[in-house]
Amino acid sequence: MHRISVAWLAWEMTGSALWVGLVAFSDLAPAALISPIAGAVADRVDRVKLTSYSQAFIACEAATVATLVATGTMRIEYLILLELCSGTAASFLQPARQTLLSGIVPRSELPAAVACNSLVFNLARFVGPALAGPVIAGFGVAPAVACNALAYTLALVSMAFMRVDPAHRRGHAATGSLFGEVKEGFAYIAAHPGLGPLMAYAAMISVLLRCVQELLPPFVERNFGRGADSLALLTACFGIGALVAGIWLSALARTQGATRMAIFSGLAQSVAVAGFAATEWFAFGLVCAACIGASASIHGISTQQLAQTAARPEMRGRVLALWGLITRACPAFGALLLGAFGEAFGLRIPVMVAVALSLCVFVWGLTRLKGIEAALEGPREP
Repeated sequence: MHRISVAWLAWEMTGSALWVGLVAFSDLAPAALISPIAGAVADRVDRVKLTSYSQAFIACEAATVATLVATGTMRIEYLILLELCSGTAASFLQPARQTLLSGIVPRSELPAAVACNSLVFNLARFVGPALAGPVIAGFGVAPAVACNALAYTLALVSMAFMRVDPAHRRGHAATGSLFGEVKEGFAYIAAHPGLGPLMAYAAMISVLLRCVQELLPPFVERNFGRGADSLALLTACFGIGALVAGIWLSALARTQGATRMAIFSGLAQSVAVAGFAATEWFAFGLVCAACIGASASIHGISTQQLAQTAARPEMRGRVLALWGLITRACPAFGALLLGAFGEAFGLRIPVMVAVALSLCVFVWGLTRLKGIEAALEGPREP
């Protein structure tokens, strides 16, 4: 809700796709610098406390944004600065929260728990904007952002009820310098025959395709000639697609076949994004949005399942931090590029170029499918 609200706010204040891209970049880009450090921190401190502190900071940031908007004192410079602060806190929150899973459920239930957690995460990315649309249309941006402040406050309160195995609250005692452990984490992922190429594939797909979802307001107004009401319908379709795909994957509750789904969902997302950018028929755009939501959800859930189950326990925070970097910094970089090129060439041509490049990425991933599958899933059953 917060993300689509501030994107719409930036569009209302500036009327520029570049500024909308800069706001998205401000929220997501800190992950590029902070996530590797945050992963190493999550592997050496109390993860419950780190999660709580991060949630409290984000709640305060959202409350500040809502207050400035409600009082009419918000400026685009303030919004970018506040989103930078929120993105920094979120970079610490993501690995700390996700590494708690292994301390909540037994190992035999971890794939199902990862699928459920990924389902919640991916649904939030799509259902949240679907809820924000009607709120923005009916009441304005401030109440939608205030909902985020309330949600993070409730999440902070819920931490008091969480029971985590003490052995999993902290990854390991500090073994050296923090930056040395960051470097060790990157070396571990790069050398891993499955995690390395899988993360590289996810990063390229995120840069090229996820950026479309960060720039929905310009698409709604320029490509379809519509307003906030249509934005609500469009984002609802993203949510419906993510919901259907997420429930299906959660019901499977296994990692066997997850590599194949992670790779081929990139192809499906490419086709759906191409259809979305090419059409001016809003009804077809809604169908494409549902397909984008479904394929992105399948990709995110499958990749996180594999990362959670394949990573060594003492490396899990750093592996999941890299996944957080991919899901936050890569779309931010893509949104910045798409916003800049969109100002010069319109949105349609840059998106089609990105789709063509993503198809090349899919071919690259397809050539490495069997190797990734063997490393992360083990031998396939006859």
